Amino acid sequence: MNLIETLKELVPADIVVTDPDTMEGYRRDSADLVAAGKPIAVLRPRTTAQVSSIMTWATQTDTVVVPRGAGTGLSGGATALDNCVVVSMERMNSIREFDATNHTAVVEAGVVNADVGRAVADAGLFYPPDPGSFEVSTIGGNLATNAGGMRCVKYGVTRNSVLGLEVVLADGRVLRTGGKTVKNVAGLDLTQLFVGSEGALGIITSATLRLRPTPAATATFVASFPTLDAGGRALNSIFAAGVTPSMLEIMDNATINAVENYQRMDLDRDAALLVIGQADGADALDQVDRMVACCDEAGADLSVSTSDPAESEMLLQARRLAGWATMEQFPTIIEDVGVPRTRLAELLSTIADISEDTGIRIATVGHAGDGNVHPMLLLPDLGVDARNRAMVTADRICAAALALDGTITGEHGVGELKREWLTRQLDDVSLGVQASIKRALDPKMLLNPGRGF
Repeated sequence: MNLIETLKELVPADIVVTDPDTMEGYRRDSADLVAAGKPIAVLRPRTTAQVSSIMTWATQTDTVVVPRGAGTGLSGGATALDNCVVVSMERMNSIREFDATNHTAVVEAGVVNADVGRAVADAGLFYPPDPGSFEVSTIGGNLATNAGGMRCVKYGVTRNSVLGLEVVLADGRVLRTGGKTVKNVAGLDLTQLFVGSEGALGIITSATLRLRPTPAATATFVASFPTLDAGGRALNSIFAAGVTPSMLEIMDNATINAVENYQRMDLDRDAALLVIGQADGADALDQVDRMVACCDEAGADLSVSTSDPAESEMLLQARRLAGWATMEQFPTIIEDVGVPRTRLAELLSTIADISEDTGIRIATVGHAGDGNVHPMLLLPDLGVDARNRAMVTADRICAAALALDGTITGEHGVGELKREWLTRQLDDVSLGVQASIKRALDPKMLLNPGRGF
């Protein structure tokens, strides 16, 4: 009896997929530079018990397991490995519990991020983490990479909205961490250990999420700048002004033009930098007016603000389109680095120099409020030469971020793509401790080996 037949004795046969054409759609995530392996099966469990049975079988048979959400990851962390099984969490898509009074929801890993927000909106609540792929990415994938988004500057990344987890460990045991209380210091904080672990420590099956009251009001502004230096001065002035933006985003000239080519939005094609900001709460408009003043004083060519929700959404639309616009027009590698936010202007200037040196066009967009940017490498094709130049370009961008006291990844994760760069940021002690945790929880190295830490 082969491996898959023994598995079918433990789980319903209909969750086991071996048809090559169907499996093809599960082999890759969105990291084009990472080669996809060929799995022996794709497994689509519906329950935690089925995930537990899968992991018990995997441990008994020494089968490598690659957990998968919606496949929107950009670091290769969900790309299939040869002879593995891919465990897709897409069918675990229920909101198990919603507590409007305590502002919590227990959701399964396959629930789409945006659906959480829609499910709680009528109760006057929202779920803060909003990665660019929030309409398609799942909570499990967001947890695995500790995804961020535009609201990070005020509300934090995914880990800041998680109170507890249900995780299936490598040997099939089910671990429940945290709880439903905002404060909880009973034992080590295992919840935060698994958030951002990229599927290498266990498979997250559900999470208890912390919700927030919907703000009473929002206001939004857009300001364009003739130079990166002027835009940088404006951002630093905003950082020092004592305001609390709920969003503070940037788009460089290449991104502005990519968006305008994709969908006409009457953006200034000559602007070196576009800054888009938002504030929420009763004093939202006052906060925005103060940020606009910072921009005007720094030399903005144009600044526009509004407190009208429909107009605010229109101003934000260009930023939301940035990634999709580039990917629709070019083979695109989306990088992810972070620096102390006051050093953003230095990083943007360095990225422009790198682009000129390597001949790879780079459109940079990012979260100015927390110093996390996404240089998007616009390739002419996916041939060997273009790929090699892209890798050199990405390498230099990561080196530049580290030289500015930054990080090689702010929210996309290490995955497979950035494994070689991890040793440049973390020392041997840090890497050794993380390896020890991996060996303790997954001694056979079956869960997403060669990915993340």
